[in-house]
Amino acid sequence: MSRLILASTSPYRHELLQRLRLPFEVMHPDVDESAQPDESPAALSQRLAASKAMAISARESDAWVIGSDQVAEFDGLALGKPGHRDAATAQLHAMSGREVRFLTAVCVARGNDSFEALDSTTVHFRSLTDDEIARYVDAEQPFDCAGSFKSEGLGITLFEAIESSDPTALIGLPLIAVASLLRQAGFALP
Repeated sequence: MSRLILASTSPYRHELLQRLRLPFEVMHPDVDESAQPDESPAALSQRLAASKAMAISARESDAWVIGSDQVAEFDGLALGKPGHRDAATAQLHAMSGREVRFLTAVCVARGNDSFEALDSTTVHFRSLTDDEIARYVDAEQPFDCAGSFKSEGLGITLFEAIESSDPTALIGLPLIAVASLLRQAGFALP
């Protein structure tokens, strides 16, 4: 079996990839995640996923490398990870009663070979009160999550609906796409 590396130190992606029951290593890709001028949220997520996979693949040429990136798109603009309480609160206030699209790109690469996919998930936020937002932010502190919530936790209470073809994409790694790309790379799944 080929070596497999996850180009991410995200605990969310690590936990998700474990579901596929393949042995894998974790490496930090050390990629600049800044958006380029006029780069769309979809293009940003795809470029970063590929950059992460290629950064590790250049050092570990015998391994297949999974790179992934998620960008939250709100009113046509990319929302970053809030980083702190005030930014998370502001993001949730802005998204209250609105829709946000989450673009989760994945790239599986080894040397010059690569396979890519992009998942789009739409989250419909219900109208949120100031108290609900404050309670939520205090309870989960979602400062490292695009969109300021954890759908796998208490964040699910913030929504009216989620439209997705892959429920794992919103958490950070679209396993349906990853499994398909890994099969293309020669991995036997299941």
